[in-house]
Amino acid sequence: MPEAALNGPALNDTASNDTAVDAAATPRRRWWFIDPGGSVVGLLLAILSITPSLLPRPALFQGVITAVAFGVGYMLGALVWAGIRALIARRSGQVPRPSPTLRRMLWVGYGVLWLAALVTLSALAVAWQNEVRVLVEMPPLDGAGIAAFLAGFVSVTLVLLAIGKATRRMFWALRRRSGLPVGLIGTATVVVAGLAALAVVVTTAIDSIYLERNGSPDAELIEPASTYRSAGADSAIGWDGLGRHGAAFVAGGPTASEISALIDAPALEPIRVYAGLDSADTMQARADLIVAELERTGGFERAVLVVATTTGSGWLEPQTVDALEYLHAGDTAIVSMQYAYTPSWVSFVFDPDAPVVAARVLFDAVEERWLQLPANDRPQLISYGLSLGAHGSQAVFADLDDLRSRTDGAMFVGSPGGSALWQTLQSERDAGSPAWQPVLDGGREVRWMSRVGEQPLDGVWEQPRVLYLQHATDAVTWLVPELLWSAPEWLEPGQRGADVSPSMRWIPVVTAVQVGIDMLGGEAVPARHGHNFGDVVTAGWREVTGDAGLDAAALDRIQLKIESYAPILPYEQ
Repeated sequence: MPEAALNGPALNDTASNDTAVDAAATPRRRWWFIDPGGSVVGLLLAILSITPSLLPRPALFQGVITAVAFGVGYMLGALVWAGIRALIARRSGQVPRPSPTLRRMLWVGYGVLWLAALVTLSALAVAWQNEVRVLVEMPPLDGAGIAAFLAGFVSVTLVLLAIGKATRRMFWALRRRSGLPVGLIGTATVVVAGLAALAVVVTTAIDSIYLERNGSPDAELIEPASTYRSAGADSAIGWDGLGRHGAAFVAGGPTASEISALIDAPALEPIRVYAGLDSADTMQARADLIVAELERTGGFERAVLVVATTTGSGWLEPQTVDALEYLHAGDTAIVSMQYAYTPSWVSFVFDPDAPVVAARVLFDAVEERWLQLPANDRPQLISYGLSLGAHGSQAVFADLDDLRSRTDGAMFVGSPGGSALWQTLQSERDAGSPAWQPVLDGGREVRWMSRVGEQPLDGVWEQPRVLYLQHATDAVTWLVPELLWSAPEWLEPGQRGADVSPSMRWIPVVTAVQVGIDMLGGEAVPARHGHNFGDVVTAGWREVTGDAGLDAAALDRIQLKIESYAPILPYEQ
């Protein structure tokens, strides 16, 4: 093949500057050509992508992530290199090219460097991941981890390069045929149009997938017959309108006999009230249904009444709700309602106000009826939320004083870092207390807990009590926009949790992306780490609500029962 076919058309002194720039930036290349500029920047981002973050990632998945990082860097590097070539062409009229002999030597060296880069990437990826894995009590990767990393990295990189080359050819063909001007305006027009089309396709696909997945009860669930459950006997709420997670909530949980057998004491049938998206047309109507259900089931006559805000898809975490029912011998009522059917991250991106509005409407409706009861004959009114649910529940209240004046306590689990109340309390913590486990005013009104018994405070914890369950390695808590451009205090000396890798360093943009990826594996680690709080929820409820006067043996049995719920889930879930 002629040299021009490999490197693009030669530019002579009579060629126009625009033609020179276009030709220099868009040479015709063989399919196996790998842009040197793209490789340099791509490998740099690939190395950054394997640096330690809060949680471990499976080797294969890390290889995929690294390949994506390389692809982004390759695109940026190729654009910069093309710009340099175009600048040289604009100034000199042609792009200098080495002799064939030198070119062969350069290509051989280039190939050797690529092999060395692959070996280095694989070794570093496994070493750094093992450091993180040990800290979160997971076994280290072995030699197979390197093979899995390479399989993910090489295969995905090749696919991305092929897509990039095909897109590049299609882009230039479309631009020529459309008559768009050469340069930034034409390029930007095509890119923006392509991204807009992609965004529409992606959002439509996400909505369809999760509507199908979470819109209806699972077929294996059995519709409740109990009068103490929504969709049960005499309930005005229909089974089919509860959605997947609402149906699981009202159909699940321990019965009175199961509670009694575990605690060795008499127990009541726990009350569970839930309204799905299809239970009524508006949030207010769903909240009114829930209050009516509380009246029907006798929920206002129980010892503890919990107003819970769900995660994005309508999910309530079984360990936490079951633990409360065991602790209080079933003398409980838990109410909640669905505001979306998409996962929390989707709900937060596309409809961030939904959990806040839903939490306020529901709490206000329940509180209004609760206040009508005699002051000495009301159940404990407790606010609870996990993850995005914690964000919604906190937003009901103007500040800590408002929260404590309107409730008998609150427990917020894995609060997102963007929650206003959480941010205020964190910023006001006592000097010397770490960001991941703050102490505020000696723990007089609000406390943070990560593990049972890890934070003994001598001062009195006044009622009503507010409790945050919070881990140093929970990406949900530490992912905030500021992480893109500012180093977080939880990585500073003296602020870093014991299970956070000492090799983790803040890198602009990169750390935020890594912590965002860590959110996917928040529950794929043992309890005590990540977004997994199964070992501490029982103790948390006891601190906030007390218990039914159970003895130590019964409490130990409840703890073991609740901990048995949480096998480590596959990372991709």
